[in-house]
Amino acid sequence: MKLPRRHLLCLSLALAAAPAWAQQVAGTTIPVIVNEPTIDGVVNEEEWKDALPVSLDYEISPGDNNKPATATHVRVAHTHDAFLVSFIAEDPDPKQIRAHLRDRDQPYRDDFVGMMMDTFNDQRRGYEFFVNPLGVQMDLIKEEVTGNEDDSWDGLWTSAGRITERGYEVEIRIPFSTLRFKNTDDIRTWGISFFRARPRDKRYQLANQKVSRDANCFLCTFEKYQGFQGIKPGRNLLVVPSVTTTNVQTRSPADRKWTGEGFDISPGLDVAWAPTTNLTLNLTVNPDFSQVESDSSQIDLSSNFALYQQEKRPFFLEGADYFNFPFQVLYTRQIANPDAGVRATGRSGAGTFAALLARDATTQLLLPGPLGSNFTVLDQKSNVFAGRYRYDFSKELSVGLISTYRSGTDYSNAVVGSDFNYQKGSHTFSGEVMRSTSTYPVALGLQDESPSGNVYSLGYSFSNRKYGFNTYYTNIDPGFRADLGFIGQVGYEKGLVGGRRSWFRDGKKIHKINLSGDYDVTYRYDGQLLESEWEANLSFSGPMQSNLQIVPLVRKRYWNGQMFNENYFRLLASFIPGPWLELGGNISSGRSIDLAATRIGRATVSEIWGTASIGQGWMFTFDAFNQTMRRDGGKAFSASSYDGTLSWQMDPKQRLRLSVQGNQIDRNPDLYAMPMQRHSRNLAAQLIYSYRVNPRTALYIGGATGGYVSDRENSLFQDSRGVFMKFSYAWAP
Repeated sequence: MKLPRRHLLCLSLALAAAPAWAQQVAGTTIPVIVNEPTIDGVVNEEEWKDALPVSLDYEISPGDNNKPATATHVRVAHTHDAFLVSFIAEDPDPKQIRAHLRDRDQPYRDDFVGMMMDTFNDQRRGYEFFVNPLGVQMDLIKEEVTGNEDDSWDGLWTSAGRITERGYEVEIRIPFSTLRFKNTDDIRTWGISFFRARPRDKRYQLANQKVSRDANCFLCTFEKYQGFQGIKPGRNLLVVPSVTTTNVQTRSPADRKWTGEGFDISPGLDVAWAPTTNLTLNLTVNPDFSQVESDSSQIDLSSNFALYQQEKRPFFLEGADYFNFPFQVLYTRQIANPDAGVRATGRSGAGTFAALLARDATTQLLLPGPLGSNFTVLDQKSNVFAGRYRYDFSKELSVGLISTYRSGTDYSNAVVGSDFNYQKGSHTFSGEVMRSTSTYPVALGLQDESPSGNVYSLGYSFSNRKYGFNTYYTNIDPGFRADLGFIGQVGYEKGLVGGRRSWFRDGKKIHKINLSGDYDVTYRYDGQLLESEWEANLSFSGPMQSNLQIVPLVRKRYWNGQMFNENYFRLLASFIPGPWLELGGNISSGRSIDLAATRIGRATVSEIWGTASIGQGWMFTFDAFNQTMRRDGGKAFSASSYDGTLSWQMDPKQRLRLSVQGNQIDRNPDLYAMPMQRHSRNLAAQLIYSYRVNPRTALYIGGATGGYVSDRENSLFQDSRGVFMKFSYAWAP
């Protein structure tokens, strides 16, 4: 599930009458049918009469496996080529159904139905397919060990939905070529959870199986279904040629003359081939790695570490979960401008494996330290490799290996590591060990041109419905480097101990209270104390899917040769007053270091964000952030960032999106010993039209512009502009 399961109050509503076939006795064998139903969102009883009936009999959240207040009837079958499911989701007041036209993987706040499928029946990795009442698709990959749900995976499948006088209906067809499963001629057993989300005053979640509040393994709760004998995955070959046209221009204040290389036409090719159900190969040649969606605007003057940006490029997103490791030793945005790449992912018995090879035209480095990090670029090409293997010795124990390597002219970086995870009941033990060796060019001017170092980490956690406890210890040598990853701090050791207490108050307006806290201490490699911190969190979950958190923090922090006492008090809140609006925000205030001046002051940080839906197709999202520092009798700085997006989903395939983002920093130079720019401001805008037949066949047309204000440019100076078009076509021979 995309959203976290919350234990909320059950709504008492009368069940509507069920269709006749819902009274049939359900079994655990999914039947094979000859004639496929038409996937049009109209559940025809005659077309689905031979399918297996399933009902969602349990409200798993907010209730504790209570009887649902409304009925959901499921029919499931398969042919030799595809998995077929229909849903009739009854509702006593269909006007309250939340359904919007959205882009793929977006309507998680809507009503929706679907299923989660463990096709290897090993409780390790599952597919998730969801559809809202208007037929909009959402699909994800769930990793049970890490708890991650990755919606960057996009399968090729068909769905349709419609709202009726009794609720809504959805039909789904998933080709077996979209799935991976055991290669056998025998009957297969899959774990499947059929699911419904029904957001009202609270977010009700229904399933066909019980889910205990003590459960630490969600995939382990799935019902087992047999069948699938003789199913055919197809040829499993997908060829996606593409062409990208761009025209980008820039200018400087000196001559104010627009310059660029004119229109650039760049063809590309992506190939995906699954020679077996356990192996997938991907090849990309001259890929277009321009991002259709712009990065979010970020700013944080209270941290000296590089800021993290999400990966959004399709080649790296697909199969990314196979590379998951407790430390982020693979951060694919470090592969900045690849000429070509190839990837293999798959399973072999109880093991999963992944490998990535690429040739990168730009070598981007993250230079870490105990107190800060920053990015730099080597003007050279490099060869890239990443590999990951994990073996499940049992349902409780898994052990993995990882390796990354990058090399160029007078440059190399190699990382090898291993990890384990053991979970038994409420107890989880985990650990990691890594080593790196590196060689850097003299031109970088580093103190150590051939650093090497180790990483050790060990952790334990306990968790059940009422109590939680966690502790870990991490040691990272100062010479450790993961140049293909995002590890911004090295040369330290850190220990943490924390706990949690939860209260479930079924039937109350405040239906859940959670109290947690932890203490952590960090030392530099030479024994210098870097940080000693106490933090607590008291949260309340209540009406309108609301959540309120109170977070106090007290810490000692080392910076620039001095120790400082910092503290803050933070409030966070979010709620959904209706189907058209979601709001949230946070505010904090306390003593904090002004890093640029090595002085203590009072910092105030605030943020507000929200999503407003206008009709079925229009949506406006926004996020505004502000950070202010006052010290020594004045305001040292004020920093703000903002993002706003207005989108119009014309139908499930077409969308028009306008995005505006920027940031602004104002400083008082009189309060700093070194020269400081008084004003700086950046502003960018992007307009995109997209037409997506499916995740691979798509057309994008758009333009972008950017500008800035500085002490030298008192008015907004436009310094970049461009237009682009991208077309890709998915061919399955």
